[in-house]
Amino acid sequence: MLSGTAPSTQLVRRVNAGAMLKAMRGAGVVTGTELMNLTGLSRATVISICDELVRLGWLQELENQRGAGDYIKGRPARRFVFDDGAASVLGIDIGANKITTIVANMAGTPLSQVTMPFRTYNVSAAERADVLDKIAAEALEQAGVPADSVLAVSVGVAAPVSREGEVLTVQEFWKSFDVRRIVSERHGWHVLLENDANLAALAERWQGTAQGVDHLVVMLAGDRLGSGILESGRLLHGHVGGFGELGFLNNVEGVGSTYGIAYDAVAAGREALQGHAESKLRVLCGGDPKALTAEMVFQAAAEGDTAALGALESVELRMAKVIGSISTLVNPELVVVAGGVAASAEVLLPGISKHLPDFTFTPPRLASSVLGEGIVSLGAIRHALDYVEEHALDLYPSSRPNRAS
Repeated sequence: MLSGTAPSTQLVRRVNAGAMLKAMRGAGVVTGTELMNLTGLSRATVISICDELVRLGWLQELENQRGAGDYIKGRPARRFVFDDGAASVLGIDIGANKITTIVANMAGTPLSQVTMPFRTYNVSAAERADVLDKIAAEALEQAGVPADSVLAVSVGVAAPVSREGEVLTVQEFWKSFDVRRIVSERHGWHVLLENDANLAALAERWQGTAQGVDHLVVMLAGDRLGSGILESGRLLHGHVGGFGELGFLNNVEGVGSTYGIAYDAVAAGREALQGHAESKLRVLCGGDPKALTAEMVFQAAAEGDTAALGALESVELRMAKVIGSISTLVNPELVVVAGGVAASAEVLLPGISKHLPDFTFTPPRLASSVLGEGIVSLGAIRHALDYVEEHALDLYPSSRPNRAS
């Protein structure tokens, strides 16, 4: 029994420290009594952990009110404030053709966001790593923070990721590009890896339209479909990390693939062009169906073009089957369509909602994300902050004097 006492005590202390940092982030000046109320911890535990967090550089203790000249009766309360600038975290989204990086402080406030084009094929791992170095350096420079202030980096990838942070795919791209090892070796940063749709779900519940929603599906729905799923507020991974993967859609009648809204809109638009010689779509694409884009289809539909409206109706029906299938499996309260297509997808939601009862007995509410194309990077920030909170007693913020290397 005694052999497990010290580790158990340390684990509880770490959990309590994380809870206190979470409570203090963005809360301004708080007293010990206020922290007791926010966390449910005892006064002795609160003060003890505050003293340690002050020593580590996470908190600053302010002069008490009596010392500051504000007269109060009884023992003056000790006052603490979380140092938002104590350290920083990076959130990185490695997309199909670009990388987006956000640098944020410990309050989760983005200090900079940088996007660069990125060729995913026929590029060596070393060159890919050089692109990552360049974008990280530029983002840190714009944020005005040093590289040694970074305590954690979270990277989102368009592939299933195991609980241990390993990519669960045989795609040649990820075989040759061990991003976690490369970034860690080059910079000494602690690197986390997560599926991009899972990170989008974290971002949406943190700062998006799904705040306060515990049963949630967030769908990245651009050229491909991916989903991040929360149950009772907890991100689900499954046995090896494949929860939320949508390969089963290949076998769903009327869906047949994991292609997303952007791809589907183009395919439906090209098909519609065959029977509508005078369509606005033909004007927008210059008479070349191969030049048609999803943006053109949505634009023509907004102008009332019959062919474009018909194309989007087929997209709505297919997406109703997709969302209906997922909803039958996991029964979410809300499904959020996210990613670069989110703004355009808003016009599809009424049509999708109309069809949903035909494909599930538990149709969810639908919404489109307002977080834009940076949603995965923002979710990566949330992911990195969660890691820092969990390991706060083992990390040394850059503001700490004589910080350990």
